[in-house]
Amino acid sequence: MSETIDGDSHDFNSLLSSSDRDFLVRNNADQVKIDSLKGKKLGLYFSASWCGPCRRFTPDLIEVYSELSKKGDFEVIFVSADEDEESFNGYFSKMPWLAIPFSDLETRKTLDEKFKVMGIPHLVLLDEHGKVLTDEGVEIIREYGVEGYPFTSEKIQELKDFEEKARKEQSIKTILVSRSRDYVVTSDGNKVPVSELEGKTVGLCFSASSFKPSADFTPKLAEVYKKLKEKGENFEVVIISLEDEEESFKESFAAQWLALPFKDKSCEKLARYFELSTLPTVVIIGPDGKTLHPNAADAIEEHGVEVYPFTPEKFAELKEIEKAKEAAQTLESVLISGDLDYVIGKDGAKVKVTDLVGKTVLLYFSAHWCPPCRGFTPKLAEVYKKIKEKYEAFEVVFISSDRDQTSFEEYYSEMPWLALPFGDARKSSLSRKFKVQGIPKLVAIGPTGQTVSTEARNLVIAHGADAYPFTEERLKEIEAQYEEMAKEWPQKLKHELHEEHELELTRRGSFVCDKCGEQGGVWSFYCGECDFDLHPKCALEKDKETKADAEEEGKTKEGWVCDGEVCTRA
Repeated sequence: MSETIDGDSHDFNSLLSSSDRDFLVRNNADQVKIDSLKGKKLGLYFSASWCGPCRRFTPDLIEVYSELSKKGDFEVIFVSADEDEESFNGYFSKMPWLAIPFSDLETRKTLDEKFKVMGIPHLVLLDEHGKVLTDEGVEIIREYGVEGYPFTSEKIQELKDFEEKARKEQSIKTILVSRSRDYVVTSDGNKVPVSELEGKTVGLCFSASSFKPSADFTPKLAEVYKKLKEKGENFEVVIISLEDEEESFKESFAAQWLALPFKDKSCEKLARYFELSTLPTVVIIGPDGKTLHPNAADAIEEHGVEVYPFTPEKFAELKEIEKAKEAAQTLESVLISGDLDYVIGKDGAKVKVTDLVGKTVLLYFSAHWCPPCRGFTPKLAEVYKKIKEKYEAFEVVFISSDRDQTSFEEYYSEMPWLALPFGDARKSSLSRKFKVQGIPKLVAIGPTGQTVSTEARNLVIAHGADAYPFTEERLKEIEAQYEEMAKEWPQKLKHELHEEHELELTRRGSFVCDKCGEQGGVWSFYCGECDFDLHPKCALEKDKETKADAEEEGKTKEGWVCDGEVCTRA
């Protein structure tokens, strides 16, 4: 946390007034003398109506201000970055504090510069003497709210120490109870004391039903919960909702589950406490109140009730089962599910998965709405054509993340290979199996049905059709070829297109040649300082031309003598 910005205390009058103004304004146009701020702590709130993060933070600051203003020794001053007075007035009308008048652009700019405001929302907190306590007020308000008052470094350290102690002595109460609440709620609004969860295994489900992966996960978790309850297991689910709309909040949990109240401050606090990075996340708290697992959502999707009781021993057991499954994996086990034992061709005809057994099969996770996918598909189609010309035992299966049948059909019309039908139930299980976090993704299944690469897209980009059959052995062969290829090349050279620095022979991933404009990979004559690339062929062409010219110049026409720049008759 910053102690001060410039090391000095600030006189409020000098800081906030101008030559013709000794007052601040309220949103009803009342003027408040700057002298009245004497003895108060101040928050300088740099914000603007056009800034989404500002609009989301302002209600949090209003809540803290409303509580602290009762003390009579804290004030907030809005320093607007709005570009017109109408926007300023509309935004300021929602604020209960003071502001620098919109008309005083000079003072607003001076404050921006003095406090080095590089982004908004930005909150600088000053003590009653004008000394800067911190310029990280936004983070402090978000993290601690009113509990952070009086915002001194000692107070913030005290809160951090308390949190660290609570983490070490974690229990279901330290997790779910706040200073103003010792209960969770049922779907019909009834209060259940947190103490009733002690001694139970609890799944804290961070969720947002408006986010499709969360919505898709809810029925699966509900099914697992129901089965565990039928077996008499001591298991509860508590929803930690990140929804902004109350209706969506109500949709986010099954009837039997519990939840933190809608928009409870602890929701965001717990998201930070458990370092939330993805949705859905199910943090498992054991009967002793300690964290058993940071996110069991994937395991619940994959194994259902088998993952209970979520202990390290159970996860180790499941890992061994997974290894055994992988060792026994076949193309049929990957692509067949019940009656779904086929893919489709370009004419919509069904192609049996068994017809693909013995081939190298690429699973192409992609979608028309995804720009990187649309950029990669033509490259993959070109590689597909080249491989098929040489090897018949090769196929690609498109697995769509398109939003509707029309988009799927339009996109698939550009592809020469097979596909799963749009909306096929196998898509979600394949995405889980191969941990598809983003698209495009290309997974290579070898002739035996074993996974040979989950990063085949990178191999196609780097090596094109030469990457086939995408195995480790093939990559080693390619590496050996590349090393051999470069043996005759110079390690460094100068080129007329980049005379500033020498170009160094460098292993590169994917790049665009700055001479011919075509994509390249593996080797480049490269300047790291300028990010300048030349294909080896482009870099060395000039070198060959220069040598040829020198040899030509060395030849003298009979009857002439060439000396330097002049040729004379002998």
